[in-house]
Amino acid sequence: MLRLANKIALVTGATSGIGLATAHRFVEEGAKVVITGTDAGRLEAASKELGDVLAIRADAGDVADQRRIADTIRDTFGRLDVLFVNAGVADFRPLDGWDEAGFDRSMAVNVKGPLFLVQALLPILSNPASIILNGSVNAHLGKPGSIVYAATKAALISLARTLSGELIGRGIRANVVSPGPVTTPLYGKLGFGDSDLAGFKDYLIGVLPIGRFGEAKEIADAIVYFASDESRFTVGSELVVDGGMINI
Repeated sequence: MLRLANKIALVTGATSGIGLATAHRFVEEGAKVVITGTDAGRLEAASKELGDVLAIRADAGDVADQRRIADTIRDTFGRLDVLFVNAGVADFRPLDGWDEAGFDRSMAVNVKGPLFLVQALLPILSNPASIILNGSVNAHLGKPGSIVYAATKAALISLARTLSGELIGRGIRANVVSPGPVTTPLYGKLGFGDSDLAGFKDYLIGVLPIGRFGEAKEIADAIVYFASDESRFTVGSELVVDGGMINI
């Protein structure tokens, strides 16, 4: 039995990594899938890879774009059953390396955009509906260089609880999946040289009890659980999928 049959699902930031893997899993489980991305070429490539999906180019930090996403879904499907907020900025800098523009961009994409996307989608969210936010183990760790990124992910964990408290009367649940280190293009975007990047990855593997990076599909499998009716009694919760990084 397909776990997401007859559901309409939106995945933001679905052109690579966890977002793309989740869109694949949603399609496999029978959902009608909508994807978003900022880069037109990558969005087109992801759309072709996934097959019959609706692709919407949007800036995850732009409030007007969030409203346009909601309008497009309303006009095309009339409703939305599942929202996976995956689009995000991973900007790692020491405290003295931050400026206002960088801070504002991280907050816009990782916090403001998700909040106003949910607001825009509210009139078309089904009863029941599931919202899944992409958190991070960084919200639980005091790692140098992660000061703003970790704060934005902690905000999403809080947002899942407060959204659930406000929306549960409408049958809308919000939960968080917080990945640990996962094999995605993310690490190539952090500005490391090749040797530094290899050393950083070796360090991360060394602190992972499971002894390896996670795979994007492993995170997507957890997201499918939250998207499906199997999690109908799970509300305002966080599932940490990190190979034991913060518990062992």
